[in-house]
Amino acid sequence: MKIVSIGGGPAGLYFAILMKQADPTHDVTVLERNRPDDTFGFGVVFSDATLENFAEADRQSHEEITRAFAHWDDIDIHYQGQVLTSTGHGFSGLSRQRLLDILHRRCRQLEVTLEFQREVSDVAPFADADLILAADGVNSAVRARYAEHFRSQIDARPNRFVWLGTTFPFPAFTFIFKESEQGLWRVHAYRYDARHSTFILEATEATWRRAGLPDASEDATLAFTQRLFARELAGHRLLKNRSLWRSFPTVRNERWHWRNVVLIGDAAHTAHFSIGSGTKLAMEDAIALSRALQQYRKVPSALAAYEDERRPLVESAQRAAQMSLEWFEQTERYYGRLEPIQFAFSLLTRSLRVTHENLRVRDSKFVETVDRWFAAKAADQSGLGVAAQPAPPPMFTPFRLRDLVLANRVVVSPMCQYSAEDGTPSDWHLVNLGSRAVGGAALVVAEMTDVSREGRISPGCTGMYKPEHLAAWQRIVDFVHRHTPARIALQLAHAGRKGSTRRLWEGIDEPLPDGNWPLISASPVPYLPQSQVPKEMDRQDMDRVREQFVQAARMAAEAGFDMLELHMAHGYLLSSFISPLTNVRRDHYGGPLAHRLRYPLEVFDAVRAAWPRPQPMSVKISATDWAPGGLSAEESVEVALMLKEHGCDLITVSTGQTVPHAQPVFGRLYQTPFSDRIRHEAGIPTATVGNISSHADVNSIVAAGRADLCVLARAHLYDPYWTRHAAREQGYDLPWPSQYVSVKGFTPRMR
Repeated sequence: MKIVSIGGGPAGLYFAILMKQADPTHDVTVLERNRPDDTFGFGVVFSDATLENFAEADRQSHEEITRAFAHWDDIDIHYQGQVLTSTGHGFSGLSRQRLLDILHRRCRQLEVTLEFQREVSDVAPFADADLILAADGVNSAVRARYAEHFRSQIDARPNRFVWLGTTFPFPAFTFIFKESEQGLWRVHAYRYDARHSTFILEATEATWRRAGLPDASEDATLAFTQRLFARELAGHRLLKNRSLWRSFPTVRNERWHWRNVVLIGDAAHTAHFSIGSGTKLAMEDAIALSRALQQYRKVPSALAAYEDERRPLVESAQRAAQMSLEWFEQTERYYGRLEPIQFAFSLLTRSLRVTHENLRVRDSKFVETVDRWFAAKAADQSGLGVAAQPAPPPMFTPFRLRDLVLANRVVVSPMCQYSAEDGTPSDWHLVNLGSRAVGGAALVVAEMTDVSREGRISPGCTGMYKPEHLAAWQRIVDFVHRHTPARIALQLAHAGRKGSTRRLWEGIDEPLPDGNWPLISASPVPYLPQSQVPKEMDRQDMDRVREQFVQAARMAAEAGFDMLELHMAHGYLLSSFISPLTNVRRDHYGGPLAHRLRYPLEVFDAVRAAWPRPQPMSVKISATDWAPGGLSAEESVEVALMLKEHGCDLITVSTGQTVPHAQPVFGRLYQTPFSDRIRHEAGIPTATVGNISSHADVNSIVAAGRADLCVLARAHLYDPYWTRHAAREQGYDLPWPSQYVSVKGFTPRMR
């Protein structure tokens, strides 16, 4: 096989090594634009797990690499005059030039042809090659030339950074946060040999501009940074190497291969340097591609298999990198607001990949400190005074909303069961909600319950508008209060334009085949093309629906519910006023956000006045529509601020479902960053939802301050006793009901 690698960075070189090692008859050429001793940057970082992959792929280069490494286990965080240390992380740094030298030698041993100072942007001269590797980096000329085939997307991030080196050998992977008169600066620093470290300086564009750095030369940048960090550098000097200020480009491609050309490494994808994955991903790409070529005889089949295998792994890493880079872009959100130990924990778990449980395994003392601090804060916030000893996992600390004290941070999400008879909840609802209250969650939220018959989503939805409804709900509330320590909330809503549809399992959002009722909404915009066109609400409609909410709230209070939530999310009636995609009114209820919020706030105020003052009220919102022109994350903070001003106690932060053409970016905990932002920028307690399934996630979210409560849907639907099982797995004693006392000595058998 004839192979040409355009680009002689770690990806191209390592791939060449692996292919020649697999079959010495392969004709492999690597073309590099730079000299062999000329590379950008200073050091690269690998985790211990990555090094194990290298050992399996090519033991000889692995041994040379590991001999050259500077290894560390600690992470030091410099924050407001303190240095907080976490250990057990297992990373290694290596000079980028040293890595290239090792790979160059190994290529020559295996008779790979290396050509330097060879600029290539067109693959046409290599038409006789069986495979052309585009390994020419983030600014790939090959990718740019054939962009229509790869369908490239490059997102230039707002922060500015500069890559420097220093003669100061930092003893740990080091993050430094330092304020100057211009703003907040972030440093990412790590040692890559016995005498040198990489030193990356990052700031928001506003801070960078106030410091006068947009036109700074390398020498001017060096002098500025040397002065700013003189104490941290302890007399050591900084080094430059094409040290120009940049914006990080997040590179994605819809396709990684076209004909016999394949993208690899930074040409195909980038991951922010704050998680140190760029070179790791590039070399792991090389491993996966070489294995695919060995497994499949035909190049097209191998390239398709390579992309199928690698894309999910890379996209997962990119999601983690995105969370990490956004944390650093928004560090001002946390700086000075979080106490040092929580700031450090938030930093360490910023990618959402590292969890409370991961850290506990790596550094139990650090996590014990976090848990003690968090338990003390929770005891103070809840009014209980003294934290339990030893400190419980963060998820088992109390939380207060007005006069309501929740025993832990787990909430069972309101999940429509579509099993009511003319709005009346049945035995199914008693068992569904009662079993999850017995299951240990601090709060169970009854499913979306509609304030009128015509406000239902489907004929099977629950309501709170008839005497029979009150009696049926009271039976459920009484069971929860009598037999469990859990509290129970009711979520009130009106389906609006998403009403008069079939039950979930009959065709979600599809109109009823017959027996439809008329719909109302903020504007006459149907949800689906085949959906009924709703009537645009007039003032009379608004008054009627507002009073229906008030009457339902009074009935909820009479039934004994502990808390009330108004549903202003997911495209239902109140949500349809908030989103500019569903509210196209030209009166004073449409237009700017403040106008679109007028009616939802009017309903909230009326319900808050009718709901007992000592009891809390929450509101569920969609923090983004996930669609062009829709509600933005920035606007959702304004929504939360206005609700807070009107007496809202908690924002349940969801996203999307307002329009059918939304394109959410799904993933583990994908909605938690929106909760994080609203909690800190609006200064209101939040509950987060969305793909939360482990106690490690719940502990991580609440301890880092990303939310105050975690709302579980499918996880607690799958396992009614999820919270109790989470307690047992963590060695936390959550008392069982007397009827179940025998379970205390039960040990599940593992097959």
